[in-house]
Amino acid sequence: MNRSPGGNDPVIFVCSCEETMPLHGEAVAKACRGSVKTADVLCRAQAGSFKLALETGAPVVVGCTQEEALFREIAEDVGRIDDLTFVNLRETAGWSDRAREAGPKTAALVAAAAVPMPAVPFVSMESKGVALVYGRDETAIEVGRRLADHLDVTVMLSRPGEVAPPRINEFPVVKGTVRNAAGHLGAFALSIDDYALPSPSSRGALTFGPSRNDATSTCDIVIDLTGGTPLFPAHDLRSGYLRADPRDRAQIEALIFEASHLTGEFDKPQYVAFTESLCAHSRSKRTGCTRCLDLCPTGAITPAGDHVAIDPHICAGCGACAAACPTGAVAYSLPPADAVMRRLRAMLIAYREAGGANPYVLLHDGDHGDALIEALARFGRGLPPDVLPLKVNEVTQVGPEVIAAAFAYGAVGLGALTKAKPKHDVSGLEATFALMTDILSGLSYGTGVAGIVATDDPDALRDLLDAAPRGTPSPAPASFMPQGKKRGVLELAFREMHRAAPAAVDVIPLAKGSPFGGVEIDVAGCTLCLSCVSACPAAALTDDPERPALHFTESLCVQCGLCANTCPEKVITLAPRVDFKAWEEPRRLVKTEEPAHCIRCAKPFGVKSTIDKIRAKLEGKHWMFSGANGNRADLILMCDTCRVESVVNEGFDPYAANARPQVRTTEDYLAARERGEDPLN
Repeated sequence: MNRSPGGNDPVIFVCSCEETMPLHGEAVAKACRGSVKTADVLCRAQAGSFKLALETGAPVVVGCTQEEALFREIAEDVGRIDDLTFVNLRETAGWSDRAREAGPKTAALVAAAAVPMPAVPFVSMESKGVALVYGRDETAIEVGRRLADHLDVTVMLSRPGEVAPPRINEFPVVKGTVRNAAGHLGAFALSIDDYALPSPSSRGALTFGPSRNDATSTCDIVIDLTGGTPLFPAHDLRSGYLRADPRDRAQIEALIFEASHLTGEFDKPQYVAFTESLCAHSRSKRTGCTRCLDLCPTGAITPAGDHVAIDPHICAGCGACAAACPTGAVAYSLPPADAVMRRLRAMLIAYREAGGANPYVLLHDGDHGDALIEALARFGRGLPPDVLPLKVNEVTQVGPEVIAAAFAYGAVGLGALTKAKPKHDVSGLEATFALMTDILSGLSYGTGVAGIVATDDPDALRDLLDAAPRGTPSPAPASFMPQGKKRGVLELAFREMHRAAPAAVDVIPLAKGSPFGGVEIDVAGCTLCLSCVSACPAAALTDDPERPALHFTESLCVQCGLCANTCPEKVITLAPRVDFKAWEEPRRLVKTEEPAHCIRCAKPFGVKSTIDKIRAKLEGKHWMFSGANGNRADLILMCDTCRVESVVNEGFDPYAANARPQVRTTEDYLAARERGEDPLN
């Protein structure tokens, strides 16, 4: 349990909720720092004890979330609105058919809740209410009419049939078909074909004037009633884009209500932080890592030269990009990976200190996970006492570092709870679990001990958790404190997972495309041109400022392939694996050679063997380095500065080559033949 900034230990309230659950105050006191107070009706008759605790100025932890609003109201009356923490002990531990065994779990939940989370950054979007209603018939016009009092409406009909003209033109009605759409709430940009204005003399049906292509339009809100293909990928996650089936009146009513409130300034979380300099997407127009581009469901990520660009206004927060990013260039912010790992650490350490054994971690979100766990507690058997639920914003944000940390801290299993048909694509999460399955199995933690738990049924959730594989616990669980950037905490978690493993091995082969590994270099074919060094975005391949040398640090390699794609000799091959021994070692020397020293100033300027090869190929065989000026071959043995100086001082003539043979035409060959000469000589 963390101490408050002032040094006071917290006051922890555990309530039996009218004696419907065991208190387990002794387990909490054993594992959590602070003063533990128990109650049966803290929100009613015993609220005075809560008020007294507030008046002491100490941090207060309340094991109830149902009455959080009431407790905050009491705190405001006392003048205390900070240092309050609420944790749901009833639905996650107390209401269970095995609640008597849930003492260690109760302590773990209290300890995890007390770990502070960093503030979330936000981005702003402004909508002035300029709306495009995009449809095919009178339905779009009717929706436009109902929204006209709230928004600045334009109705655009795509390939309309017989549409009766409005009696009064309260808003523009035009014809057009959207070819391309981009943007978000407050900043949509549309490319439109077949654009035309209506004829004011339209009588029985709307008629339109001459049409044109490549028209453009901007608006704040797009309302799609065409019933066709959505204008955006993952359209339900695009802010400001509302879509409904034109035949479904209930959907249309809900859309009208939502659209009428989309004016003003809106804040949304900035789900990910991006560091361009760490991105391994491309170098010198050669493509490397595309993991985030392949996973993003909304199209928020686009190539932008050597790196990618992420539009925070379009990002829907699935976190798949951050989970897959091997360099840490993309890092989740809600919360960061190290904050999730600190909460996981507090939970598992407290569980162990309170006497718990063989914990199973269940990662879940708020929308689906909270509702399913609550339903299981209220109407079913509740969660098992060894299952520790940990809420994250999206389970798809979970990367290898969190899974590695869980097992290093002593977990014997881990599941990510999703819907049977998830809102976000879980292919990235599946790939993460596949990667970690190979590693965990190789370290003897167990096979199949980490994976997705997909269900919408509370009772099925309990059955799945009871049947979930439990592996071998660590004989010496870790207690490291994760702090810092994503790549750093990932390396730390992997090292600790290896150290705490039931049976550690040094090298675990991985599948092609994995984000960890080494490079195999044909040393004999390497010329130490060092193009791979300039291409490596992770500084895994480095040179030596003192001499021609190539070094490699395996713990930094992200298997982006840029080195292999850039190497002119094609002597580099990727080797996907986790080599824990190599991760512990400093950079290793791959190849070194004697430097070539300038024959004038003695400055090292290249690799001696390469310079000697160049001289052997050119000296006496090329006009620049032969003939009367044979000493010009010495230019090859000079550094760039001395070479230029020598050329200038000695009057080097680049046009002093022997005259080239005159170009001969067909007429020349025929004339030579007529003269009886050999036309080829």
